[in-house]
Amino acid sequence: MAITGSESTSRRRAPRADAIRNREAIIEAASAVLAEQGTAVDVREIARRSKVGMGTLYRHFPTKEDLVQTVLRKDFAEWAESARTAAATAEDPWAALIEFYQQALAGYAHHRAIMEHFALAVPDPDPEGLGRLRLVIEELCVRATARLRPGVTADDLVLLLVSLGHAVQITDECRPDLWRRLLHISLDGLRADLPPL
Repeated sequence: MAITGSESTSRRRAPRADAIRNREAIIEAASAVLAEQGTAVDVREIARRSKVGMGTLYRHFPTKEDLVQTVLRKDFAEWAESARTAAATAEDPWAALIEFYQQALAGYAHHRAIMEHFALAVPDPDPEGLGRLRLVIEELCVRATARLRPGVTADDLVLLLVSLGHAVQITDECRPDLWRRLLHISLDGLRADLPPL
C-alpha cells in the first residue's frame, strides 16, 4: 500500500518516544523545582534534575517563560480542582468556604511559584488559571451569602486568599501553621452572626 504525501508528512511530524519522555521529564522536574524555589529558579537546575541537556530543554521550551507557564497552568489547574472538590463535598456552605481556604492555602505552602503567579495574576486573570479559581470563589460566595456579612464580595474573598497566601510564605519556615490561625480569625471577621472584633 502506497503512502500519500499528507500521510507521510503527518508520520514525520509525530514526536518520537524519547522526545515525549524528555518533555515529560522536564515538566516533572520543573514542577518540583518551581514548587521548592519559585519562579526565580535557574533553568540549568531544571535541566540537571530532568537529566537532559540545555539544548533539549530549549527545543521543547524556547524561553524560561514558556516552561514556567506550561508548568504553572498544569499545577494551578490541579491545585484549583483539588480545592474545588474539597469545597464541593461539604454540604454546609460555611464549612465549604473554610475547606476551600484550607485546601488552597495548604497548596500554597507546598508550591512557591503558584503563590507568586497567583498574586501577579489578580489584576489580569488568566482564564485557565485564576479565572477558573475565581469561578469557584464566586460560587462559594453565593452559597455562603446568608452566613457572610452584608457587602462581602467574591473580590474580597480573592484578595483574602492572596493576603493569606503571603502570610503562608512569610511564616512557612519559622511558624508553618500560623496561617491556619490567621485564616480562622479572618473568616470569623466575615461572618454575619458574629459581632465585629
